[in-house]
Amino acid sequence: MAATIAVSPLAPAAFPELPAVGGVRFATAEAGIKYRNRTDVLLMTFDKGTQVAGVFTRSKCPSAPVDWCKAALAGGKARALLVNSGNANAFTGKRGRETVKLSAASVAKALGCRPKEIFLASTGVIGEPLDAKKFDAVIDDVAARLAPEPWLDPAKAIMTTDTFPKGVSRQVALGDATVTINGIAKGAGMIAPDMATMLSFVVTDAAISAPVLQGMLDKAVSGSFNSITVDSDTSTSDTLLLFATGAAANAPSIVDARDRRLGAFRKALDEILLDLAHQVVKDGEGARKFVEVRVKGATSKRSAKKIALSIANSPLVKTAIAGEDANWGRVVMAVGKSGEPADRDRLAIWFGGTRVAHRGERDPAYSEDTASDYMKRPNIVLTVDIGLGDGEDRVWTCDLTKEYVAINGDYRS
Repeated sequence: MAATIAVSPLAPAAFPELPAVGGVRFATAEAGIKYRNRTDVLLMTFDKGTQVAGVFTRSKCPSAPVDWCKAALAGGKARALLVNSGNANAFTGKRGRETVKLSAASVAKALGCRPKEIFLASTGVIGEPLDAKKFDAVIDDVAARLAPEPWLDPAKAIMTTDTFPKGVSRQVALGDATVTINGIAKGAGMIAPDMATMLSFVVTDAAISAPVLQGMLDKAVSGSFNSITVDSDTSTSDTLLLFATGAAANAPSIVDARDRRLGAFRKALDEILLDLAHQVVKDGEGARKFVEVRVKGATSKRSAKKIALSIANSPLVKTAIAGEDANWGRVVMAVGKSGEPADRDRLAIWFGGTRVAHRGERDPAYSEDTASDYMKRPNIVLTVDIGLGDGEDRVWTCDLTKEYVAINGDYRS
């Protein structure tokens, strides 16, 4: 195993306090799937009647757990979530599919429910067989230790090259009830989500039907997990699941997406997903800078998003940021290669509040010293005005450093 990686300088000061969520219990274990002396299996259980929604990678080479979850999602109900780190169980053929079936059956037997009510997620190395016996050795033990806290334990158990655990919580009014929403996530590399992020699990004690949950989740990922990129690579394992237990006192039963009582809940869910997405970027492998790319003046929102991603995914832009170099020429390059409508002579570019380029050339008031000073900051905002329309959007990324190469060069060793 590669040497321990230093905690990202962009990490929060501490893992937040996440309260217990009614109807949710969990436990973790060391199964030795890849790592030694660290937890790598999470079992989370839910009360009967828990509703579930999910979004997954649109990769054409999805993992066996992703296929399993997509099929299980049709039932709309969940009793447990089993997660492992260290092995993605992706590109593992028939053996991988058998491992999924056996592990789901093992959990179902321990909990007294149906296998199709068990949701699965795996993250780690692609192409390595995952032995179902690893789960058999720990399932009974974790099932006997289930508890509603502390949330730091599941957040740590799902980590791979992450340098810090990621979590966030909100409490909001829903009718006459106060409901809790907790979320955890993992991800640091192979991050260019296409429907979700590498792994993220959100739970609430609200009583909301699966179709309503699904509608909210589908909308929420667009401006959060689907608006981040670390290295432009979409994982085979991207999984985001949302569980609603209905255990909150006086919780109204929400079955209509148009229910006006959902306003605060929907806003809190958006905030949680965006917070988790930002934490993933801030833990980007080797990251030292958190970067927001804003594009305005595009011909459409879709076009603005595509241009922003072209900038955010450019190795030349990202390495310039790592070197604290205000190289706006690389931003021009990334706009031009996006394939979207753009006019060189209408472009304007800002690094923070400093306009560095305007109307097809360097800004007359450009100051190299001012721009260079700004690039030394840990949080960078790049703004591009295309000058053609009203379309705008934003994405978040990080810089590309030598550490990224080192981490990924050693990943399987």
